[in-house]
This record gives sequence, structure tokens and C-alpha cells, in this order.
Amino acid sequence: MAEILLSLTIIGVVAAITLPSLTGNINERTWNTQRKALYARMSQAIALMPALNGYGTLDDATDTAAETFITSGLAKVLKINNICDNEHLKDCGIVTSFTNLAASQETMPTTLYELSSWFRNISYSGSSYSTKNTKAVAFETQNGESIVAFYNQSCRTEYLNQETLTQFGNTFGFPESTMCVNFIYDLNGTKGPNTVGKDIGFMTIFNATDSTVVAPVPANKDIGNSMVSHSIGISSCKNSDLDNRLPNIDELSSMLINNLLLGPMQQENYWSSSSLNSDYGWGVSFKYGERATGHKINHVRYVRCVKR
Repeated sequence: MAEILLSLTIIGVVAAITLPSLTGNINERTWNTQRKALYARMSQAIALMPALNGYGTLDDATDTAAETFITSGLAKVLKINNICDNEHLKDCGIVTSFTNLAASQETMPTTLYELSSWFRNISYSGSSYSTKNTKAVAFETQNGESIVAFYNQSCRTEYLNQETLTQFGNTFGFPESTMCVNFIYDLNGTKGPNTVGKDIGFMTIFNATDSTVVAPVPANKDIGNSMVSHSIGISSCKNSDLDNRLPNIDELSSMLINNLLLGPMQQENYWSSSSLNSDYGWGVSFKYGERATGHKINHVRYVRCVKR
């Protein structure tokens, strides 16, 4: 009897040690599968839509922009169970607060300006961009995801005020001008852990026509503490983890717009994997809210990887 009790005690201790890890791994695989499935469904739906801008009414007294985009646009190409206006986001399983990538508590944004202040006003080197604030709307998919949608009614396909700056030798533009819709999704509603990188993530749609859908899953910290060249940035992500890579320019632009969910990112300039040509690569300034090219060898920037 003593030997049986001893064996059961050992089994219990081992189970107590290993069970949380096993449960965590199962949850991680489940979330990854759900995330990829949601991305595939959303990409297919957006590809079936006409131009993404111009939905609804938006003036000093009326704001139906985001709600009309969902009801008259997205709902026609994506199976949606429930739509909740700005005053009833909770009814669609949207939590009031969440844990961001830096392990801090944040309040769920409910307007475009709360999502990112860059939409209010951006000005850099004589060029500027701003759009009107819009109220967020929420919906539940047929597969059980709870999603908050932030809509830019005046989004466009070409970057506003994109130009070549001969004094710096680079090209720049404001990604906010081409962001049409941004989604913050929760894969299991209010069940928890309500944490970015686990059950909570974000997805951004750029360009009013021929739209691009991105859903980056960023690492929770930068690679190293110093700025590097473009090629070293690409190799740094590969060397850090086989599942890591440098984000492309749209993914990095999405991370700028969703900086609230990241922590935020503390450095000024970050590399993307995208290239303008053989000599210049694209990056994003988290100080000025714009994307700009830099010489791949002579310019150095920080690196934040994303999961493959």
C-alpha cells in the first residue's frame, strides 16, 4: 500500500509540473490554427468586395461609416452571425481590456483615433495626412471569433503625398492613408486569456482597390539593442528562430497602426523585408508615422521579427 501511495504521489507531482506546459502547447497550436483559418476566410472575402472606401455617412452629426461597411459590404461576402454598434460592443464578445504584447493592461479602443493617434494628424517634411474619426463596430463570425472593426472611409490605393526626397535620398508615404479597415480579433471571445499574441491579434487591409490583407504576429521584443543594415536585419530574424522572419512593409505598417497592442515599439525606425530596388529597402518610422526607404548598406534601423 505504501508503495502504491508513493507511486501515486510521484505521478501527481509529475502531472502538476507537466500539465500546464502541455495545456499551453495545445492552446498555442489551437490559436495558430484558428488564426490562419480566419486570415484565409477574410482574405477570400475581401477579394470578392469592390472598392473598400466610401461606405456610410460621416459628418459632424452622423457616423454610420464602419457599421455600413460591415452590414452592406463585408456581410455579403463573409458569414457573420451578429453585428453590434459602437454602444454595444460587449454584446459581440468584445472585452473592455486586454494584455498587450509588453504584458501591460490596455483598454480596448472604440474609435479610429483611439486605435492610433496617427489618423488625427501626421505632418512630415512639408507633407501631411489626416482623416475623420470613426466609431468602431463589432461582429461575431460563424466560426465564433469576436472582431472589432475600425474603418477609414477616405482610404485610397496610392500613398498620399508620396514623393522622392532628394535631400535624404529616400521615398516616403503615409500608410494610414491606404489603411481601409483594421480588425482586432479575439479567437474565443471573453473566455481569456485575452492576451495579444495568444487569443487576441490584429489584421489590416490596405488599398481601396486590389486590397492587401496582412495579419502579423510580432515577437514581444526587438532583436538586439542596436541598429543594423537591411541584410543583417533579415538574417537576424532567421537566426533568432526558424519560425521568425522580418515583416514585409505592409505587415510593419500594420504594426505601426496597432502600436497600442504591441506595447508600444520604442525605437524610431524599423526595417521591413521589402525592397524599393536593389539598393534601397523599405522601413517604417514609429516616430513620424510614415514609411520610408533607406539605403540597404548605409542606413541602419532596428529589427522586430514576426512569426511565419
